[in-house]
Amino acid sequence: MGGVSKVSELNHLLQSISSNSNGKIPRPKTTIAVTNAILQTLNLGNLSKAVSILFDSPVPFPYSVYARLFQLTSSTRAIVEARKLESHLVTFSSDPPVFLLNRAIEAYGNCCCVHDARELFEEMPVRNGGSWNSMLTAYSKNGYDKEALLLFSRMNRFGVFANEITFASVLGSCAKLLCLCLSRQIHALTSKYGFGNNIILETSLVDVYGKCWIMSDARRKFDEIRNPNDVSWNVIVRRYVEMNDGKEAIFMFFKMFPAAVSPLSFTFSNALVACSSISALREGIQIHGVTIKMCFDVDEVVSCSLIDMYVKCGKLEQARAIFEQSGAKDLVSWTSIVWGYAINGKTSEARELFNDMPERNLISWNAMLAGYIHSFQWEEALAFLHLLRMTTKDIDHVTIGLVLNICAGLSDVQTGKQVHGFVYRHGLFSKLNVSNALLDMYGKCGNLTSARVLFFQMSQLRDNVSWNTLLTSYACHGQSEQALTIFWEMQWETQPSKFTFATLLAACANILAFEQGRQSHAFIIRNGYEIDIVLAGALVDMYSKCRCLDYALRVFEGTSSRDIVLWNSIMIGCSHKKGVEVLKFFGLMQETNIKPDHVTFQAVLTACLHEDLVELGSQYFHSMSTNYGIIPRLEHYEIMIELFSRSNQMDELDVFVKEMPFEPTIPMLTRVLDACRKHGCMRLGNWAAKQLAELNSSSELQF
Repeated sequence: MGGVSKVSELNHLLQSISSNSNGKIPRPKTTIAVTNAILQTLNLGNLSKAVSILFDSPVPFPYSVYARLFQLTSSTRAIVEARKLESHLVTFSSDPPVFLLNRAIEAYGNCCCVHDARELFEEMPVRNGGSWNSMLTAYSKNGYDKEALLLFSRMNRFGVFANEITFASVLGSCAKLLCLCLSRQIHALTSKYGFGNNIILETSLVDVYGKCWIMSDARRKFDEIRNPNDVSWNVIVRRYVEMNDGKEAIFMFFKMFPAAVSPLSFTFSNALVACSSISALREGIQIHGVTIKMCFDVDEVVSCSLIDMYVKCGKLEQARAIFEQSGAKDLVSWTSIVWGYAINGKTSEARELFNDMPERNLISWNAMLAGYIHSFQWEEALAFLHLLRMTTKDIDHVTIGLVLNICAGLSDVQTGKQVHGFVYRHGLFSKLNVSNALLDMYGKCGNLTSARVLFFQMSQLRDNVSWNTLLTSYACHGQSEQALTIFWEMQWETQPSKFTFATLLAACANILAFEQGRQSHAFIIRNGYEIDIVLAGALVDMYSKCRCLDYALRVFEGTSSRDIVLWNSIMIGCSHKKGVEVLKFFGLMQETNIKPDHVTFQAVLTACLHEDLVELGSQYFHSMSTNYGIIPRLEHYEIMIELFSRSNQMDELDVFVKEMPFEPTIPMLTRVLDACRKHGCMRLGNWAAKQLAELNSSSELQF
């Protein structure tokens, strides 16, 4: 057969050498001598010279020599030597054996030269199953997944028998392309051909089902494996992590030990990532203990995952202790610890660590910048951004998103527009996080027209976050009716999330749209959404503001887990009409060890106001600072003034107003003056009038 185009020049050279009769090329006289020279050179570790000796000899060699050389070129990825070998083989062997051509295809595949492999495969006059498998593997290894699947289909049409290697390669391509339908067909074929108990194929099926987001099938297949090995366990744990099911990932990790399988370092890392995702500190500490016992804590991947786990669980001291261990301070761990301090509001410590970094990359810069933004330290963020631009020219889509966050935080729409122009000029608009950051920036800056135009320009690019951002922008700027319209439009394109409903219900609450709010509640129930703390709080707030306290109470009572926000929502809602209920709730909240905040006491004092409980209200007011360490705010003082005024407690009002730690405001003095007029308290009234006159010298107020 003739040589392929890639080696045609080599063939020509070999032919010219073969026809050279001047005897100027020194070489051993016999094939045996040349073969021995090649083998001796290989023993010295010089593959290139060994191939050159063969290439300079215009005689055929034993097939075992070619086979060994192809194996070495494949393992060392020596593409030049692989091409020389194939050229010599097809030139001096009239009928090269198929197994050697298969080895050549494998060598090309391992050298990432798929074009060479494909040309040789197509020119082979005879192929066997190994030829197809070699070509499939070459495609799969080098990212030609679509071509691999097409070749597999062609292979089946020709009736070529597929073996374990074939199926493993094809399943790998199916996983990358998320071809669920073909994966199921291959699953059936593996059973048909008697490969159902092959652990490599079984693990590959678990992997492909997991990557296709069908975890029920992945788990079912995993459970069918008789003796899953460490790779099988690693795959199932990782797929649960990628599905954001941290709880099940952790469960499967701990299930390995009764099965007497030792985790891989990557399995430890995946389990720790799962702990990070759900803040499972207790399980993370247990895994940390296992890593120490099995000496995996010194592994760089595991140590970085441990740092990240402790950081995300808010345990910076433990993260820092691991970081300070010898051998743990690589670029990844430096960046993780900087990000941990920065994102937890300790930007000063984070900056000190950042400044001490022996080397930095763009991820490190982005981590520090994100910390300033997370802490609303806009001036520091701007200064750091200038330093970034002066120090490095690198910038990526994450940096652009952070810059847009700064523009949004400062309501600097002009700079945001400049960044928008930069995004278009540098082709970053296709990055979804950048487009969503632009949308968020325009929305927070109040430029809803630009936000709407950008939203439509995003077209097929936009996702659930895009819709939520637009909806939130309208809701936060008082255009609740438009927000409701956006919600109904949204359902034609994407599935609403719980955050969508939280924003939507807030919009309904703002315009007292009870009917739309109730429909949204029904939609949530009908479509099986979990009513967690976030949604429960939004529902209670909406029903309360719409004066439907019975609905609000029903939602509250049906919620098993309650945080301070949910307690405050129901108490604020009931404070105007059901003050006694508020006081009961306050007692229950304390029994569940929920610490009240300033909003809680606003609800409690309002309840006392509407129930005319002056003495109890005074007790609660004073307990704020003495028992709970909460400094009363302006609204608390206003409620107390209203409480004393309504109850004709003028002496208490006199003392209260004059002992306030700040000067009374105009509304406070006006309310005091009205109470004095109503109840005939001239002394306090004259004092209030005088104070008002000083605050507003143009007024001529007399009692």
